[in-house]
Amino acid sequence: MADLLAKGEKPEYLFWVGCAGAFDDRYRKVAGAFARILTCLDVSYAVLGKEETCTGDPARRAGNEMLFQMQAMQNIELFKSYDIRKILTICPHCYNTFKNEYPDLGGSYEVISYLEFLDQAITEGKLNPDPSVFGETRVTYHDPCYLGRMNNIYDEPRKILNKMTRNVVEMERNRSFALCCGAGGGQYFKEAEKGEKEIYMERTEEALRTDPQIIATACPFCMTMITDGLKYKNKEEEVKNLDVVEMIIQAISPIQH
Repeated sequence: MADLLAKGEKPEYLFWVGCAGAFDDRYRKVAGAFARILTCLDVSYAVLGKEETCTGDPARRAGNEMLFQMQAMQNIELFKSYDIRKILTICPHCYNTFKNEYPDLGGSYEVISYLEFLDQAITEGKLNPDPSVFGETRVTYHDPCYLGRMNNIYDEPRKILNKMTRNVVEMERNRSFALCCGAGGGQYFKEAEKGEKEIYMERTEEALRTDPQIIATACPFCMTMITDGLKYKNKEEEVKNLDVVEMIIQAISPIQH
């Protein structure tokens, strides 16, 4: 953003990378895949780079309201300085915070989940996944809480997956009845509470009952928890855990890369 401003240019979108997209080795691949698609589509976008900080979501979920508001106000002032109006996110938690919580503090933006963006690009024919790449590959999709129950984004990921494989299977609990991966609400950052089974294990077992070849996810927390579950079950060699955008990258032609 700073480099473009120095040139007198203003991109249409801010691509908010998020903490996981910046620091988590696994989710950096997801951020890179989405950036490649944005570049391929010649989208006018920029990132904040070193100016990007946390949205404050983990602080609020953990009960530190003052820290959340400090982080939020810092971001809102930064967005004002760049006249940012449209934000693309790859993290459901960032998406929910920008869309539903920042307006209370004076930060109102058009917030777009990458799944919404990708679905629209495919619908408009700008992206054309090759269905032969995955063919009959058996895929089940895990609904992230902050996309599904919090923001009603259920159809877009399924429409995308159905463009790439003829074998999408639903878990027993899906859409608004989907079970959390176990990391939401600040749980990712604290020790497990007493109980008979970890939530991520319950959800991974439910996914494995569909006999999938790929478990598709759309959230950095969900990806971490499902991956841990697959490792615990010694299934990481048999079943892949891929983000939806990683599947798109594999399915579009080299010309589109």
